[in-house]
Amino acid sequence: MRLYSFYIIILLLLFPACGQSDLGPAEVLENYSAQIEEWKQNRVESLKAPTGWLRLSGMFILDEGENTFGSGTDRDIRFPEGTIPENAGTFLYEDGRVMMRVANDVEISHDGEPVDEMVLYDGDETPRAEYRSLEWFVIIRDDITAIRLYNKENEKADNFDGFPAYPVDPEWNRKARFISNPEETTISIVNVLGQQVDARSPGVLEFTINGETFTLDALEGGERLFIILGDETNRTETYQAGRYMYIDYPEEGREVTEIDFNKAYNPPCAFNVFTTCQLPPPQNRLETAITAGEKRPVEWEGL
Repeated sequence: MRLYSFYIIILLLLFPACGQSDLGPAEVLENYSAQIEEWKQNRVESLKAPTGWLRLSGMFILDEGENTFGSGTDRDIRFPEGTIPENAGTFLYEDGRVMMRVANDVEISHDGEPVDEMVLYDGDETPRAEYRSLEWFVIIRDDITAIRLYNKENEKADNFDGFPAYPVDPEWNRKARFISNPEETTISIVNVLGQQVDARSPGVLEFTINGETFTLDALEGGERLFIILGDETNRTETYQAGRYMYIDYPEEGREVTEIDFNKAYNPPCAFNVFTTCQLPPPQNRLETAITAGEKRPVEWEGL
């Protein structure tokens, strides 16, 4: 598992003829700025969706056994005041299974149908329950089992029109060489809860900035590569704990793709405290300033 760095060095030594001159700015279309603006707008719409990150209203860790819930001050799990009756029911967490039992005269639904009780987690699926503007389900984070709550009535989310960002600059859309890792390669990733996992890393992206070569370890991101990166702007202008990016794999038969830093975006923990964001691994904390992409939210606390 720890041999991947050595493997990458060997690969770099084997291909000196490639040089770094081919890793400059990538070509962009005439409507490139419009493309970035469209990407930004799609991101705004995603964040404002009924269960987008901006409407996340709570994460409540379950204790083994019975957990009462509702808006009452005496509940084990207290939903926001005024959003649900004081006593809404109980979550029963036993042997890795979460059962919800609804209090009398409280109409909680699943898929539009009222329920008296339902399984929220049984080792596989995590169905959702709803009460008026609220929607919740179970999330599993290593040894933590919790209820994730969304509130669709959120004025700040309604008024959100995007984060501060650097001016779009085509120079920050860089060519990047993708260097595959051995199949079993993993890297250690820590989240904001202090939990650590060994995540599969398909490969490394190599690129240049001002003639200097940098690399970023990539994670699996569905059909794309997922990047968690930090840089010198985290000290003053961008979110302190880094930013995220998605990168396309190179086309078949090629080794070069594009890494567009104009699409570096804030992780959800930059604007919502009820998240479990992953943090940049040490090797992805670049000793240079990436003056592109989203900046630190102005009012990130409690957005």
